[in-house]
Amino acid sequence: MFQTQQMQAKFFGAYEHSLDVKGRLTLPVKFRALFKEKCFVTRSQYDDPCLVIWTQDDFYSFANSLQNQDLSDSSLRWNMRVWASEAFDVEIDKAGRLALPQALRGFAGLEREVLVHGAIGIIELWNPENWSSLQTRAER
Repeated sequence: MFQTQQMQAKFFGAYEHSLDVKGRLTLPVKFRALFKEKCFVTRSQYDDPCLVIWTQDDFYSFANSLQNQDLSDSSLRWNMRVWASEAFDVEIDKAGRLALPQALRGFAGLEREVLVHGAIGIIELWNPENWSSLQTRAER
């Protein structure tokens, strides 16, 4: 979807978590220290069927890098519009919980169980079935 950008390595590991009845996810303790009181939640910038949690600084850095893309490409412009229109700044409470917007939960198929993956410079949120299916295909 978008060209890749250099990201500082900071998120590693995989964790199994659950959404609460209000659609909130608790960030793994290991990840919380790297966030202030807010983060951004978006669709995957690579068009994968998952959500991405960004630190504020990394989100703005990535969004600014999109301005260097070839904006004469109508498909790229459309992808940028969709991605930006569905980006949400979300507060992280004292317990490390963040509310995932319903539209984004629906896109990623997040209903109850969530795989929380460190993905170098970002955190990815996966539906366990989607992750398993993609992992199986990648192993072939």
